[in-house]
Amino acid sequence: MNIAPSDLAWRDAYKLMVGSILPRPIAFVSTLDEEGVSNLAPFSFFAPICASPMMICFAPMLRGTDGVKKDTLRNIEATKQFVVNIVSEKLAGQVNECATEYASDVDEFEAAGLTKVPSEKVHAFRVLESQIHMECELHEVLSFGDQAGAGHLVIGKVVYMHVNDEVYDNGKIDTVKLEPIGRMAGAEYSRASTDTFILERKK
Repeated sequence: MNIAPSDLAWRDAYKLMVGSILPRPIAFVSTLDEEGVSNLAPFSFFAPICASPMMICFAPMLRGTDGVKKDTLRNIEATKQFVVNIVSEKLAGQVNECATEYASDVDEFEAAGLTKVPSEKVHAFRVLESQIHMECELHEVLSFGDQAGAGHLVIGKVVYMHVNDEVYDNGKIDTVKLEPIGRMAGAEYSRASTDTFILERKK
């Protein structure tokens, strides 16, 4: 099968992409709007960029129903700050709850029964139930269109990290204790630490 993405409706192109690029880590992003209302939403287009400075990125697509920017993106553009909370399996249900398209004035922390914790360097709250938090200042937003199916790349500089002592092991993260999950296609998720193998790099 040979496919030119430009020949596809965006939803069909999306299905091919998310069914091919997997498993995808999930950024559970918390923000504040200019009135102080918290927003919390998951994004599976999420990746590290570099370590010095520590930079990460995630890509919120425009809302598929109407092509409007999601609250997370609008809040970040307004405040220049956000927190990425790492998702463990025990949070899966509440993360899924926060994927709902709530009205802008709804606080997803409250809707999902999650606990707010103040951050050290940014105004957005952290998710207590998450075991790793990355406080970020906005570096840049890149735009890739303004129609449904298009999106943005949010690049953030990590200015502070919080790691639960239970998953911290001599400067590294114990992935077995973290129990991270990844997004597959559709409603499928994967457990990232229970079925692994070792492959040492050649020197």
